[in-house]
Amino acid sequence: MGSLSDPTAATALCLADFERIAASVLPNDVWDFIAGGSSAETTLEANRTALDRVFLVSRVLRDVSRCTTDAALLGRPARMPVAVAPVAYQRLVHPEGELAAARAAKAAGVPFIASALSSVPVEEITATGAAVWFQLYWLRETGRSLELLRRAEDAGCEAIVLTVDVPWMGRRLRDVRNRFALPGHVRAANISTGATAHQRAAHASAVAVHTSEAFSPSVTWSTLEDLRKHTRLPLVLKGVLAPEDALRAADFGVDAVVVSNHGGRQLDGAVPSIDALPAVARAVAGSCEVFLDSGIRSGTDVLKALALGACGVLVGRPVLWGLAAAGEAGAGRVLELLADELRDALGLSGCEGVAAAGQLRTTGVPGGQPGVAAPRAQTEL
Repeated sequence: MGSLSDPTAATALCLADFERIAASVLPNDVWDFIAGGSSAETTLEANRTALDRVFLVSRVLRDVSRCTTDAALLGRPARMPVAVAPVAYQRLVHPEGELAAARAAKAAGVPFIASALSSVPVEEITATGAAVWFQLYWLRETGRSLELLRRAEDAGCEAIVLTVDVPWMGRRLRDVRNRFALPGHVRAANISTGATAHQRAAHASAVAVHTSEAFSPSVTWSTLEDLRKHTRLPLVLKGVLAPEDALRAADFGVDAVVVSNHGGRQLDGAVPSIDALPAVARAVAGSCEVFLDSGIRSGTDVLKALALGACGVLVGRPVLWGLAAAGEAGAGRVLELLADELRDALGLSGCEGVAAAGQLRTTGVPGGQPGVAAPRAQTEL
């Protein structure tokens, strides 16, 4: 794991190339922890199948000579409509972990979402100078949750991302079979794990045992209401699939929702995120921003999400692939490839920028209105 001078990383031309490199250099149990989903991994596979089923109706005779990927996320400028998704324990794949990934995000001009289970303290992550959002899991002890919130605010985080689809960790069979536990040099730097997450147990994932002990299974709308009162930062709700939940979240004053099935790692059999996106976007009708998470693997995937009503996307596993392959340089190259691919897709579809992408027509979205990207789709480009 070094720089892009390494022959394999230097020749990577797409995100799938970095996936193959990461799979070849990481220990099998660490690879399974990153790549795996829950139960039969039906939703994990369906996320990709659903994205591949979406097709774009490109437009022609448009001036795309100044095509740009510039965007605004939560009211702040970004060089593309992408944020690095919160992923736990990044020192599993590289010694610098979240520090290297955050620096790569800074160089790419996109936000970095620090996980509550990051292997580097949030204060050190914000010290990189990246635009950092803090992802919060609500803990069994409310006081500890609010303490984490204060730490994130004091450290200079720019938004709070409350993940709401993990009352406990989904049953991830790869981790159970591997009896997966954190190695001694990796810990949850923001939440004390004690010894639980490091102790192998028969027929169990130590990480899952720890999260079951730490996370509250009683997160409700009143929790969200309480959190909204405790912070003035933009508030993002991650893990929404039902339009009714998205609309209610907007009524509670959230600034954005993330349409996500947790990358296929929670409820197996949950709807693919891209299939849920149009109805969620229609439901909130611009009252809050909408992001898509789960399965994004190319700039064209980003364009599909924009066409179906998203303001932006979250990208998780591919950044870890780059980190595993070549540290900060690898993570940076993954984000650079995404930007290059998105600009290419925008121009070839007849869009001069991100805003125009919301007016593209699509086909192949079950339950939606093919060719209508809500809520901006009443007029066609």
